[in-house]
Amino acid sequence: MNTITYRPIGVIHSPFKKPEGTPIQPGSGRRVEGTVEIFPEFTEGLEDLEGFSHIVLVCHLHLVSGFDLQVIPFMDNIKHGVFATRSPRRPNPIGISVVRLEDVNKNMLRVSDLDMVDGTPLLDLKPHVSGFDSGEAVRIGWLEKHIQKLRETEDDGRFTR
Repeated sequence: MNTITYRPIGVIHSPFKKPEGTPIQPGSGRRVEGTVEIFPEFTEGLEDLEGFSHIVLVCHLHLVSGFDLQVIPFMDNIKHGVFATRSPRRPNPIGISVVRLEDVNKNMLRVSDLDMVDGTPLLDLKPHVSGFDSGEAVRIGWLEKHIQKLRETEDDGRFTR
């Protein structure tokens, strides 16, 4: 198979300088604010984005090296297949995050509910359309018995054990 190459369209700026202490999901990053800087040559593509309350960030997890096909997720103590988790240690370290879009000012997006490390390269962004993206009740597998842990956050939005 051929190599696939992407180039970033922007960069995420957040208060988190390293993975440790960064919220594990947007839901545990509530109230965490940051900016998404879109590179000037892509600014025109932001037209009409301000009408959406949430956007999906597709990112390259640049601080991740290597991967494991079986992982013990942060919220559990048994191994699961990496594709049944949201672990960043994946064959292709691609992250997705649904964040609240607070403001669009030229090529700068002010966002909240952020769970990314400062300097994370942005590969793409899309409007999030709740109800349309799925439109039906969803099952969440092994996470069902752990989902309450995501709601047990500190004031700064970080997961606590």
